[in-house]
Amino acid sequence: MKTHECVQSVLISAQEIQQRIAELAQQISKDYRDKGLLVVGVLKGGWMYLADLVRQLSIDVEVDFVSVSSYGRGTKSSGKVNLLRDLTTDCGGRNVLIVEDIIDSGITLSHLKDLFLKRYANTVEITALLSKPSRRKIDIPVKYVGFEIPDEFVVGYGMDYAENLRGLQDVCVLKREVYE
Repeated sequence: MKTHECVQSVLISAQEIQQRIAELAQQISKDYRDKGLLVVGVLKGGWMYLADLVRQLSIDVEVDFVSVSSYGRGTKSSGKVNLLRDLTTDCGGRNVLIVEDIIDSGITLSHLKDLFLKRYANTVEITALLSKPSRRKIDIPVKYVGFEIPDEFVVGYGMDYAENLRGLQDVCVLKREVYE
């Protein structure tokens, strides 16, 4: 798949992304100063956002990852969340910040938040680079949102279509004919 053949348009530029991440990092650093923070990245899409966010934080954090699946190779959530890779860190008594690329239905993040709270996390908050409020099935609060976007299938900046296009620096809208 060639990028220029698949991408309809750039939705959010790399520069806009980095500027917004710096703003979010400043707020997160302020909110968690002297409180300790376990940052949990959701693989695979959230790794790029997590890396850039952690580098911008002015506080020291511990990092871990989970991998969940609710999409498979499609463009719509199945509604069933499968935990493919669990934390290697005990989140009990910890302040946890889940780092996700995009919140769509809210199902995955609701599942993860409930899981960490059942494991006795002190607090669990969420940051998502992108939010599609029009697609929400579960009303889950996201404390730190980068951008609200329309109901478009987006790729780039870690997000993929069938495991391709993650390396694009911008967040781009995928042409409909590619996935319909």
